[in-house]
Amino acid sequence: MRFFYFCNKFIYNKYILLGESMMLKKSIVKRITISSIALIILLITYFFPTKMENSKYPQNLSYSDIKKSAIYVLDKNMYVSRINAVINSENEIDKIKEIINLLTLKSAESEYLPTNFNGLIPTGTKINDISLDKGLLKIDFSKEFLNTTKELERKMIEALVYSLTELKSVDNILIFIDGSQLIELPFSKEKLPNILNKDFGINKVYDIDNIKNTTKTTIYYGGKNNEMFYYIPVTYVSNSTQEKIEIIIEKLKTSPIYESNLVSYLNASAEMTDYEILETEIKLSFNEYLLDNITNGTILEEVQYTIFLSLRDTYNIDKVEFNVENGPQSVNLVINF
Repeated sequence: MRFFYFCNKFIYNKYILLGESMMLKKSIVKRITISSIALIILLITYFFPTKMENSKYPQNLSYSDIKKSAIYVLDKNMYVSRINAVINSENEIDKIKEIINLLTLKSAESEYLPTNFNGLIPTGTKINDISLDKGLLKIDFSKEFLNTTKELERKMIEALVYSLTELKSVDNILIFIDGSQLIELPFSKEKLPNILNKDFGINKVYDIDNIKNTTKTTIYYGGKNNEMFYYIPVTYVSNSTQEKIEIIIEKLKTSPIYESNLVSYLNASAEMTDYEILETEIKLSFNEYLLDNITNGTILEEVQYTIFLSLRDTYNIDKVEFNVENGPQSVNLVINF
């Protein structure tokens, strides 16, 4: 009996081992198959990247971020400059109040502004009243709003107008001081438009022969503060009869610029071969020198946004499409505001 018991146990163990061996083989085969598929996908991605990146299917970039808004503050070179700030409010009126509060801060006293950037609204300024209706923003400030200087009074209005019109809900602004509309600057006595918007201009530069037939074109340049890159808008007032889009590209290609601290990364050999101006969109075509890397078909971010922001403010559009002919392939990039 003991003999038969050991025989049966031997046969049973053999079948168990055989079963485990078959399961192990299936597991190994499955793992090899999965690894092979992953390797094939990796090789395809590695050896054929340009076809997947080919901009027959446009790359879409959205400039806006629901948690951030651009604000305009004074940099160390006395330019009203564009930087990003975190905005925590959801309600539009609360967003406006939060932005105005940021415009009263000084970087030496606050963690909310980068070093070397300062708000232009005088400390102690209060908001008496505020309303927003169909794109028209009315703000009534306390008299402390006028506690500025002759050198900074216009820059303060520029910073306020440009910061608040970054919000899609704000198109035009009326400023009041203790109930009375602000119609002129306190020191220079410069008359202000009845309604303020980006037509007011910013960091203005005049290049005119006469005061008739002038045109305004706002162009964004780059600036560096330590390792931080930011944007500096300059409104050129000239007698040029060129289409504004041509002025923008020509100015961004010019180097050196009026001031050494205004930087443009647009290659001097970049040529705009065609453009189309639509109601809310502009389509641009360039030669390959617009590209930062011809092999990978990439456009330097600083180039994308200096052109985009310049066109957005000058033409009041919210979409720019870049098309670049690069040999047998084309690069297509769309930026939305």
